[in-house]
Amino acid sequence: MTATPISFARGAPAPDLIPADELADCAHDVARQDGARVFAYGPGSGYAPLREWVAERHGVASERVVLTVGGLQGFVFYAAEQLARRPGRVLVEAPSYDRPLKVLGREGVQIVALPMDDEGLDPDALDAELRARTDPPSFLYTIPTFQNPSGRTLSNERRTRLVEIAREHELAVLEDDPYGLVRFEGAAPPSLFELEGGTLVTYTSSFSKTVAPGVRTGYFVLPEADAAGFEERAVSTYISPPFLPEAIVWEFIRRGRFEPNLERMQADLRARRDAMLEALARHFPRDARWSAPDGGYFVWLDLDGTDTSELASRAEESGVAFVPGAAFFPRGSGLGGSAARLAFSYEPPDRIAEGIELLASLR
Repeated sequence: MTATPISFARGAPAPDLIPADELADCAHDVARQDGARVFAYGPGSGYAPLREWVAERHGVASERVVLTVGGLQGFVFYAAEQLARRPGRVLVEAPSYDRPLKVLGREGVQIVALPMDDEGLDPDALDAELRARTDPPSFLYTIPTFQNPSGRTLSNERRTRLVEIAREHELAVLEDDPYGLVRFEGAAPPSLFELEGGTLVTYTSSFSKTVAPGVRTGYFVLPEADAAGFEERAVSTYISPPFLPEAIVWEFIRRGRFEPNLERMQADLRARRDAMLEALARHFPRDARWSAPDGGYFVWLDLDGTDTSELASRAEESGVAFVPGAAFFPRGSGLGGSAARLAFSYEPPDRIAEGIELLASLR
C-alpha cells in the first residue's frame, strides 16, 4: 500500500490549485467594506454584484439569475419545480453525475438513461424516447461539456439536433456546465442555452471548479417565467443565501483574478490529464478503452470483463481510490459494471502515473 492513498475518486481541484491566500484577502476586504450587508439576511437571489456579472456574461437580465449554494442544491430546487408541473420520468445521460441520480432516486422518480458515445448524448435515442410515450417527461438533465463522469463533450451537430428536438417536443432541459471553462485545447462549442435562446433550456454552473469548492457558490440562468418561482423555493428553504462567500467570489472577480486563475488551473490540469492518458496507454492492455477529454476533470475507463466494484475494493486496500462505473447509472440498471471514473484533478502528475500503474497491476 502507498504511504498516502492516491485518489482518483475526488472530482475536485487539488488544494494547491485553490488560490487560498488571495481568497482570504478578498474575504477580509469584503467583510470590512460590506460589513453587515454580508452578515445579514438579504434577497434570495443572492449577492447583487455577482448576479449582475453572471447576467452580463450570459446576455440576460439579472432577474433571471439566481445564485445557489453550489450547483446541487439548485438541482434540487429545479427538479422539484419541474416535477410539480409535470410529474413523471426524468431523462438523463448514461452515464450521468451520481448525485442528481441519488436525489431523484430518493424522490422515487423514474429515471430513463439515454445512451451516449464519444460524441455525447445520442439525439436519436432522445427523439425515440419522446415519441414512444404520450406522457411527456419532466425534463432532460444533461452535462454536454466535459461530462461528469465520462469527460465527453456533445458535438456541435448533436447540440443543434438536441435543441431542435427540445423545441419540437417542448422539452425542458437543464444544462449543467461546471467544467466548460476548464478547457485545455480546441474551440468552445456554443451552449445549449445559447442555441435555444433560454426559453426551454435552463443553464447552471458553479465556481467550485474554477475558483474553489469551499465557496459553495453556483448559479442558475432561468427562463424569465421560471426565475421568480425558483427564487421563492430558495427563500422558503433557507430564508437567505450566505452572502459572504458570494461576495468573496465577486471580489476575486472584481480584482481581475478570475481569468488568470483559470489560465493557471487549465495549464496545471492539462499536465495532470496528459499524465493520466500517457500512463493508461503505457500500462493498460489493448482491450481497455478510455475517453480523451479536451478539458474538465475526468477520464472514463472501460475494462471489458472486469468487475470494477470488486477492483475498487482491492485497489483501496493497495492505496488507490476510484469510483466504479455502476454509481453513474440508475440503481438496478445493471449498467457500468466494467467501467470506472478516474478524476485527474486531485493528484500531481507523478502520483497519477504511480496510481495508474498500480491500478493496472491489480486488474
